[in-house]
Amino acid sequence: MHYDDILREIKTGKFKPIYFLHGEEPFFIDQIEQAVEARALPEPEKSFNQSVLYGKDVDYLTLLDYLRRYPMMSERQVVILREAQEMKSLNELAAYAENPMPTTIFVVCHKHKKYDMRTKLGKALSNHAVVLESKKLYDNQVPDWITEYCRAQKRSIETPAAALIAEYLGADLAKVANELDKLALNLQAETTITSLHVQEYIGISKDYNVYELQRAFGGRDLPKIARIQQYFAANIRKNPLIVTIASLHAYFSKVYMLYFLRGSSDADMVKALDLRSDWFLKEYKLAAQHFSVAQTEHILQVLREYDLRSKGVDTDTTNTGEAELMKELFWKILH
Repeated sequence: MHYDDILREIKTGKFKPIYFLHGEEPFFIDQIEQAVEARALPEPEKSFNQSVLYGKDVDYLTLLDYLRRYPMMSERQVVILREAQEMKSLNELAAYAENPMPTTIFVVCHKHKKYDMRTKLGKALSNHAVVLESKKLYDNQVPDWITEYCRAQKRSIETPAAALIAEYLGADLAKVANELDKLALNLQAETTITSLHVQEYIGISKDYNVYELQRAFGGRDLPKIARIQQYFAANIRKNPLIVTIASLHAYFSKVYMLYFLRGSSDADMVKALDLRSDWFLKEYKLAAQHFSVAQTEHILQVLREYDLRSKGVDTDTTNTGEAELMKELFWKILH
């Protein structure tokens, strides 16, 4: 069952006996657990009819005792099993999964890894429970997710602003959602979120960030590169070298791939490079005009060298300093 469909049913008061939530992305698991907690029971009933257990602390028989209890002066009870991946006897729940208590809502939170649905328990859950595999988003999927998250909050967001947030905060959805919630507190409904809002309320500079740095290198804009380098050097804790290198390596890797896609359609290029749209493709095409294949290969080699140096390999960062290494790196990319 899809994440949005599960949430929609819960919000309309339609509950199932078992929710089995597993996978590498904890955000979606947490959201469904919180939705059940918020809506399954009125607040006064929770002290009697809601139990939160942890996989590392509970065994199968103890858990089964909770699951088989009847609710106290209520039509249902809620049992939440957190850290289910730590429960050694989890597989023994197969019999319960095949015949769950109709008055119990059982939420299983199996985080950070996928559960093997080929097991006896997995097969029983597939037939009798709501199962969600919570997958990590790819980096190129995060801006679209940000757009949808903002839309759910009755706000829109400009494409550069979504890309800026995604570039800086990455695919940690809990962190991204937290920052978007801060924006929502400060902006009225129906507001269109811009890069200026991101700068003001999240603290990511709209002019001095890795996204703008990529664009500056792609256009070989030397004055802009110099300004960003000076800003990063003055704010090195907020703009660590290792993050800058990772971003530039991902960028120039796609520029390099573009040379081998010549003759392909824009749609095929967008797909091959994992871009969101041809809006982003234009920037990579511009970079390919300013850097030859040989230059791009050299840049990737230099980035790998400085990635090691930033980690203390073949250099002494205590004497050289990240800011100085960054200055050297930018010079070598351009020369």
